[in-house]
Amino acid sequence: MVSTPASGTKHAEPMSGLQRLVRYSDVALAAGVVAIVTLMILPVPAHVLDLLITTNIALALTILLVSLYIQEPLQFSAFPTVLLLATLFRLALNVTSTRLILLQGNAGEVINAFGRFVVGGNYVVGIVVFVILVVIQFVVITNGAGRVAEVAARFTLDAMPGKQMAIDADLNAGLIGEEEARRRRQEIAREADFYGAMDGASKFVKGDAIAGIVIILINILGGIAIGALQRGMPLGEALRTYALLTVGDGLVTQIPALLISTATGIIVTRSASDANLGLDVARQIFSAPRALVIAGVLLAILGLAPGLPAPPFFLGAVGLLGVALMLRRPPPPATEPVRPTADTEETLPEVTPVDPLELEIGYGLIPLVDQATGGQLLRRITLLRKQIAQELGFVMPTVRIRDNLALRPNEYRILVRGIKAGEGEVYPDRLMAMTTTGEAPQLDGIVAREPAFGLPAVWIPEGQRAAAEAHGYAVVDAASVITTHLSEVVRQNAAALLRRQDVQRLLDTVRREHPAVVDELVPHLLSLSEVHQVLQLLLAEQVPIRDLVTILEVLGNHARTTRNVYVLAEQVRHALAAALTHQYVTPDGTLGVIVLHPELTGQLSEAIHQSEEGPQLALAPERLQALLAAVAQEMERIAALGYQPVLLVPASLRAALSRTLRRSLPNLTVLAFQEVAPTVRIQVLGTVRG
Repeated sequence: MVSTPASGTKHAEPMSGLQRLVRYSDVALAAGVVAIVTLMILPVPAHVLDLLITTNIALALTILLVSLYIQEPLQFSAFPTVLLLATLFRLALNVTSTRLILLQGNAGEVINAFGRFVVGGNYVVGIVVFVILVVIQFVVITNGAGRVAEVAARFTLDAMPGKQMAIDADLNAGLIGEEEARRRRQEIAREADFYGAMDGASKFVKGDAIAGIVIILINILGGIAIGALQRGMPLGEALRTYALLTVGDGLVTQIPALLISTATGIIVTRSASDANLGLDVARQIFSAPRALVIAGVLLAILGLAPGLPAPPFFLGAVGLLGVALMLRRPPPPATEPVRPTADTEETLPEVTPVDPLELEIGYGLIPLVDQATGGQLLRRITLLRKQIAQELGFVMPTVRIRDNLALRPNEYRILVRGIKAGEGEVYPDRLMAMTTTGEAPQLDGIVAREPAFGLPAVWIPEGQRAAAEAHGYAVVDAASVITTHLSEVVRQNAAALLRRQDVQRLLDTVRREHPAVVDELVPHLLSLSEVHQVLQLLLAEQVPIRDLVTILEVLGNHARTTRNVYVLAEQVRHALAAALTHQYVTPDGTLGVIVLHPELTGQLSEAIHQSEEGPQLALAPERLQALLAAVAQEMERIAALGYQPVLLVPASLRAALSRTLRRSLPNLTVLAFQEVAPTVRIQVLGTVRG
């Protein structure tokens, strides 16, 4: 927490070591690049060159070690630029050292040490060592790393569309959110940029190796010319003096170049892992002790061969066999014998959580989910999830599809939280033809019922589609039948499918655009569980929760006076009047409704009592049965007129009456007078007298 002293200033939190180090890194980088370019132009003293050469070696070692400890290449995504700057720095050192060698015949203690001590003062040996280092770097490491980077860049670009589609599929399936999808897309773009940059950066290393060869030749020839012609030195002495300095200069710059080339090869060949390279190599090489045993035996056999020195081969064999024995050695026994128990004798099975939504199919329906053979069910379910999200405002859970041999071949079953919520039978090689009227001619086929709404239907061959549609039938395939049934099951069980974690994700989404709405409400006025209950009450009656901002604002307005979730849900319904009535009005703006007789309204109002589970309608069984029969009769009558059944009642009666009727008449919508939008014209189509 930030404390505020009397003066009004704030004590800033102390910065970490990394923050202090990188605070002015941009300025340091700009100054470093300018200094490297300046180094190529202005002469520097020999002791300053010693310090710069030491810095170059330390930088190369640091880059190599960092490349060993990263777990995936993108953790060192700045490497292509670092490689360019390191190469530029080495070339600047070459220019500076060349100037000192040719002008003064001395390039500092570091170069002298490499020229005299490292190669024993023999410039021929030094040239040979230098050439070998260049060949190793240029022919082996750089060429291999460049080829790997080129292939990786090509494969990464080719795989980008597939990775993008996989992200979109996970997003549509609800497995990830928008933030995670955005992060993955950025990671794919960074990966493509990285490997593309590495493909080009490997050319820097090749050019550096070629420049090293050219520079050493120029230094030797230039040194001989200056020593023999300008300074009057004998030819042999001039060659020895300048060749040793040139070889020392070449070794000093080529060794860091070799280290960075090795780091380049490690990074481009590194695959993503959960550990650094050392742990991966140790785990993977030493995971097969038998291979070490075989290698040790082969070394021992080579040691017995005539003409070969036995000690080094036997020493290597003993080392490999010792490591293998250590890896295969069992753990030490416990101090006390372990008595077997129920847990040790038999591994207990893991308790797997219940899937929120499952679709079990018979083996005859497997082709519907096999996309390789043209199955459309998975794609239809993905589209259904989008539709549910747009209509109801919450993400439908992922549907787990599994085959069940206990079902008939063409049978399917829909489970909600492990409980059967619907079932049906479809024929993948046929089409379902349905008609809402009995006037259409009878079709030849398998007589059935549409599983979602119970409409009479016939399964007909594919060739009869045109004829059936010509006679007014609606024709759908098997995948559409299952998807429609699944849609109705989800709508009817939306309240049970909305979990508390889903509500938290919805609140997090709203908080990004409207933080004040969420922060005021949760947890200061209502808890997350209370908001969850309100949303469940709305979904239980097919009320969309898409306008979550309005819902939360209404809850914030009324939560100061009551925390009764049933009262709050009714207040939200009143605020969503326009959205509620829009679902049921005709194209001309008319809402056809059923109303209660005033006498019946009074009787039902007296029968309401409040409980912990919300308002309840306490009626005798025979009285309740008569009410259900009267409402069902009016529903059938207005449904025949082409209207969706809507019962319009006073607000004080709506919640209790809806809960009572919904159990037997799930297709009935109960609205309060306050929930009808002012612009809607009400047309009374029937009256329930009980």
